[in-house]
Amino acid sequence: MILFPAIDLKDGQCVRLKLGDMDQATVFNDNPGAQAKAFEDQGFEWLHVVDLNGAFAGESVNGEAVDSILASTGNPVQLGGGIRTLKHIEAWLEKGISRVILGTVAVRDPELVKQACKAFPGKVAVGIDAKGGYVAVEGWAETSELTAVDLARQFEDAGVAAIIYTDIDRDGILKGLNIPSTLELGRAVSIPVIASGGLASIDDIHRLLEPDCDILEGAISGRALYDGRLDPKEAMDLIRAKRSAS
Repeated sequence: MILFPAIDLKDGQCVRLKLGDMDQATVFNDNPGAQAKAFEDQGFEWLHVVDLNGAFAGESVNGEAVDSILASTGNPVQLGGGIRTLKHIEAWLEKGISRVILGTVAVRDPELVKQACKAFPGKVAVGIDAKGGYVAVEGWAETSELTAVDLARQFEDAGVAAIIYTDIDRDGILKGLNIPSTLELGRAVSIPVIASGGLASIDDIHRLLEPDCDILEGAISGRALYDGRLDPKEAMDLIRAKRSAS
């Protein structure tokens, strides 16, 4: 189980949104590079980064902030938000991003996702953000008619490295992960699934380490880390103990 600390970028700063609303953003750090280094120093092994402005604009907006993150951490970084073309993907991978996350384009142009997986094996993840079980796009501003499971199944044999499943109804409000829906998705496809949205405390880590969650690749934590509700050392000690035991 991998615990991915999250850096959400808005106007060059590290923020957290409430329920995906750009008008409800709390700034936690104005130095993304320093935040990335802090997460590495706390023992985390990966980093999850989202260009929030880019998700709405349909192109990368916080490029300088991402560059500073890459320069500040040795941890692998997965990046989403505004990545809509093969050229975008190639450019970010060349800069040192370990895995790109395709969200809106996965709904709008699933063939591009399949092309990307062939061109960049193991480097492409799909972000599925759901509201009431239905996939949301364009920075969560629109809800499609596709269910999360239906979308995931389109990529079953495409070579997608992981699916990041976010329950928008829980994101940023610290109500706990939606484990039932995440496990439903995890059982529906063979692609590794990462849980996101609402991780609130060490109780969520304990739940993720129960046997039925072994099918998940990991989970993303944002606000709980920033406001101190989740202690990084306690969380990582639990995860490493589980790895040692298995």
